[in-house]
Amino acid sequence: MAPNLPFKLNNPDLFRDKSLVGGEWVEAKSSKRFDVYDPGNGKVWATAPDNTAEDTDAAVKAAHEAFLTYRRENPKSRAQKLLKWDALIRENRDDLASIVTYETGKPIAESQGELDYALGFTWWFAGEAERVQGTIQTPSAPNRRVFTVKQPIGVAVALVPWNFPIAMILRKAGAALAAGCTMIVKPSPETPFSVLALAYLAEQAGFSKGVFSVLTTSLDNTPGLSESLCRHPLVKKVTFTGSTRVGKLVAKICSDGLKKCTLELGGNCPFLVFDDADLEQAANQLMALKWRHAGQACITANRVYVQAGVYDKFADIIKEKTAALVVGHGSEKKTTMGPVTTPRSLDKADAQVEDAQKQGGKVILGGKRLMGTSGYDGYFFEPTIITSAKKEMLIAQEETFAPVMALFKFDTEEEAVQRANDTSMGLASYYFTKNIDRTWRLLENLEAGMIGMNTGNASAAESPFGGIKESGYGKESGKDVAIQEYMVTKTGTLTLSDHY
Repeated sequence: MAPNLPFKLNNPDLFRDKSLVGGEWVEAKSSKRFDVYDPGNGKVWATAPDNTAEDTDAAVKAAHEAFLTYRRENPKSRAQKLLKWDALIRENRDDLASIVTYETGKPIAESQGELDYALGFTWWFAGEAERVQGTIQTPSAPNRRVFTVKQPIGVAVALVPWNFPIAMILRKAGAALAAGCTMIVKPSPETPFSVLALAYLAEQAGFSKGVFSVLTTSLDNTPGLSESLCRHPLVKKVTFTGSTRVGKLVAKICSDGLKKCTLELGGNCPFLVFDDADLEQAANQLMALKWRHAGQACITANRVYVQAGVYDKFADIIKEKTAALVVGHGSEKKTTMGPVTTPRSLDKADAQVEDAQKQGGKVILGGKRLMGTSGYDGYFFEPTIITSAKKEMLIAQEETFAPVMALFKFDTEEEAVQRANDTSMGLASYYFTKNIDRTWRLLENLEAGMIGMNTGNASAAESPFGGIKESGYGKESGKDVAIQEYMVTKTGTLTLSDHY
């Protein structure tokens, strides 16, 4: 069972380091395993099975076999199991948070916050399970009635990232299991154990063997395993969260089998601060949004636009607040910002800072990697603020996914909207103003699937989550829309005699 972990679990049974297929804890067919690193010190702390395409068929067939029974299960029964799963996750919240911290590097308080946020989904979808409804219509043709019924689509595959491993799974699996689908999860190589722990608790909650499965894999084998899952004829639905580049590949692969897809892809999210904004409110929201998980969220503020009249004052406020952050290992209670999760993010941060400086940007705080300096063995980068930012800079054109913030100056609302929309992405936009007319104009004029109005915290179980443009399509969470992603609509037409 568990190796010598670098942290103590109140419930040691929670740590699972084998894949779950058809209700059995198994190794990969090759028996090979891969290393999982603690981003806070760069050291290996556990290993997991390195599944490949040859492991796909058995997992999908087991999930399909389970689906044939699970799809007929009463919605109330599915809801009760989701509530039991929810209760077990709550009981094990702190243990799960510890696993997340050692996988992702995020501070323990943030990991606990992720659990609290994620539990909104299990609770929400337990309710949604019993709220699926069809329709009855009296059509224009005489003696006829038209019905629609909603039915689960089949085996669903979830391809998920490492930045919010608990939330991503509960948002996707909650909807799938409520709808009557079975699900196979391929977690990110960085975060297999949090997902396996959820699978163990799903088993304890009473979900039948094969209803919820997990196939772990290394970075090298991720493309092959993912493609084989997407192409398997018994897989009917794929939900993917990750980069736009990979999302386009997933969509192309799924198009061969005309499989239903939900794609939650990259963001290059603008954050607009107007002269009439409450600067303290805007700054506090930006602090939480930008530095959470060291800037590694698709909905994080990627481009901060500040109106000229308050630009310098806002920069000073943000600099002062950011300077108070405590960078360290996520398990240390005093830490308020942890490392990035992979060394690749350090390289990207370096490149964006160097490019900004070459183009006249001023680094007013941070700017360097801490990895290798005294007390920082892991993947650490200073929280960094750049002023005098320009649209030509790399940081304006690509998702940062690191603790680097750039402040862009603007003069008019029209200019701010044009620059905010000047991206192929359209996941989220945020703005701060006390002008009610401007509030409504911005809601309609900003090109994003989610709009934060005087808030940087817009995601919740009852709120539909999803983007437009190259940030993907489909919705997760929210009333009706999310569960529909895992269902098909069947139309029945009945002709009556001697009626109207």
